[in-house]
Amino acid sequence: MDTPGAVIQYVPRSGIVDLGWGHPLPALLPVEQWSDAGRTALREHGWQALTYGAAPGPGPLIAWLTDHLAEGDHSTRASEIFVTNGASHGLALVADLLVDPGDVVLVDAPTYHLAFPILRDRRAELVGVPTDDRGVHPARTAELLERLARDGRRVPMLYIVPTFANPTGRCLPPERRVELVDLARRAGLTIVEDDTYRELAYDGPAPPSLWSLAERGTVVRLGTFAKTVAPGLRLGWINADEDLVRRLTGLGYIHSGGGVNHTTALTMATFGTSGAYRRHLSAVRGHYAAQRDALVAGLRASAPDLRISVPGGGWFLWAELPPPVTASALAPVAEAHGVAYVEGSRFFADGAGGDRAIRLSFSMLPPDELQQAAARLGEAVRSAQAR
Repeated sequence: MDTPGAVIQYVPRSGIVDLGWGHPLPALLPVEQWSDAGRTALREHGWQALTYGAAPGPGPLIAWLTDHLAEGDHSTRASEIFVTNGASHGLALVADLLVDPGDVVLVDAPTYHLAFPILRDRRAELVGVPTDDRGVHPARTAELLERLARDGRRVPMLYIVPTFANPTGRCLPPERRVELVDLARRAGLTIVEDDTYRELAYDGPAPPSLWSLAERGTVVRLGTFAKTVAPGLRLGWINADEDLVRRLTGLGYIHSGGGVNHTTALTMATFGTSGAYRRHLSAVRGHYAAQRDALVAGLRASAPDLRISVPGGGWFLWAELPPPVTASALAPVAEAHGVAYVEGSRFFADGAGGDRAIRLSFSMLPPDELQQAAARLGEAVRSAQAR
């Protein structure tokens, strides 16, 4: 809970190097560049930058997004974009339109844990899909859908982070992307693709999005500038078929207040069209790749008993603990050694998985602190093993 008078969400703890926070490195936030873009946007748009905005979002941002998204995927039309207050807001909006109380919503296992309360706000039952080391298993997911149908359950959507996933950092393999999209089309299931980390690719281009592989109406994609620019913007977008975008623009609160986050959206349009976004993104990719490498090297040197895989992008690393150590038993030992993490069980909707896994974020700390955290974690693991 935020303390009265607090300015930011993050709360540091004395003596703890915390690998639990999926926040940006403060030094990488583009304060001066964003300030320049804001002044330019106000000069160019005048009073129109400060009044109620167009329902789907301001034209300049949608136009830039349309061109920008076309660079990595097949053509996305302007009519298939709705500007949001970020990916979480986008998920809440889509769930509000697709999910009725009592529905079953399928979720990846593991997946982004803070999506769970958003979906439960719709009074949905969350059911984890069958997975293996390569991610969602489409054939076994088809069997799950058949069982739910026999039980008379309505299943309107599947939520997944298929690219540089939170928490594992993994990408769903290309053939499974095709199989999953085909399954959704046949089953009348909407896949909600949280594509938050796509542009934070460090070792080569990200795989094709589910949105780019699917027929319209099968996939809704959530995008955000929280990780590539700054979370404080609270700015993102939804890619969806034109009918769903029309439904979004017809929501009552849009009629009441117009497009969301209008002034920030116009500033982002300027930040994008000026080339500042491209330059900034190139810079942060290099920094985050170096931070990833520092944590991986530190863990391999100081905690060789951890089983880790190196993510090709995003902000997170998934580590499996050596038996018999569990994440919950290790947590107080780790904190006593001055390091913290998020327990793996939090990323499973039923809390039943991930008891021997932990999520480590390399986004918020510079390389030297990440190496220090790895050394502390290694000491904690050895101490827990000896107990």
